[in-house]
Amino acid sequence: METVLITGASGFIGRSLTERLQGDGVRVRGVDFAADPDRDIVAGDVAVAGPWQRAAGGCDTVVHTAAIVSNAASADDAWRVNVLGTRHAIDAAVDAGASRFVHFSSVRAFGDTGFPDGVDERRPVRPDGHTYVDTKIASEQVVLQAHAAGEIECTVIRPGDVYGPGSRPWTVLPVEAIAAGRFFLPAMGRGIHSPIYVDDLTAGVAAATGSAAAIGQVLTISGGVGISCNDFFGHYARMLGRPPARRVPTPVAMALAALPEAAAWLTGATTELRRSSVLYMTRTGTYSIEKARRLLGWEPQVGVDEGMRRTGEWLREVGLIPA
Repeated sequence: METVLITGASGFIGRSLTERLQGDGVRVRGVDFAADPDRDIVAGDVAVAGPWQRAAGGCDTVVHTAAIVSNAASADDAWRVNVLGTRHAIDAAVDAGASRFVHFSSVRAFGDTGFPDGVDERRPVRPDGHTYVDTKIASEQVVLQAHAAGEIECTVIRPGDVYGPGSRPWTVLPVEAIAAGRFFLPAMGRGIHSPIYVDDLTAGVAAATGSAAAIGQVLTISGGVGISCNDFFGHYARMLGRPPARRVPTPVAMALAALPEAAAWLTGATTELRRSSVLYMTRTGTYSIEKARRLLGWEPQVGVDEGMRRTGEWLREVGLIPA
């Protein structure tokens, strides 16, 4: 790798990956909704083909992180960005003569529930009617189809539950909800969380992007551990000086989530407190990272205690928890 284009370059993952690659001596360009000339980021919406695609010119690799990461998006919006946008990013890479396309999917391609403990990449994907899950599965098909057709060499990354400085779903939103007393855990808090600290993720992606062994592969990049939701989110409660999150039976949690979900539907507002979010917190299995270890020689380095210590420092800096 010499020059890389990252879509979604101003997002949590895109920004962190940019810093990682630049630290490795790679030149990085970016695409995001707003231009940032100081960071060589051009404005563009991946859902719409346009001038932004020319930013791939001279790049040997395109890393596609841009996506709607939400349980609240409409099926149409999620498809336009997560699926059609992936095709547009591939077109940009192919037209520019790039040799590699690295696509960010999600472990949710396994389905939110019903997969075995230690599930690996051989298990078939499982659509479940949730727009994020289904469009991530469809986006993988777009990428693997392009690889099979010989358009460009591709790799698909399935990150676990990425937390750390700047993470909206697994750091900012839960901290805000715990601080406001609005956070609760289904399955009595016994659901399994599969955390990966952001620095471990970017190290794994950098390894995959530069590895011939990763070409044509789907790779799960997670922390290699599963801990209870009660234990994971308990770190945030302690940082805030709050009691542990309320633990309730799953049917109760589903009923509680149905109320704001219905209100959002009636008013046109958005909320991430939805029944699909509740189900994701009831997982009973973990994700194997043996394939990434074997092919990449990669190993997560940051345990949950250390990752939470670093995350706590950032949360204090930005004023989300008391100094």
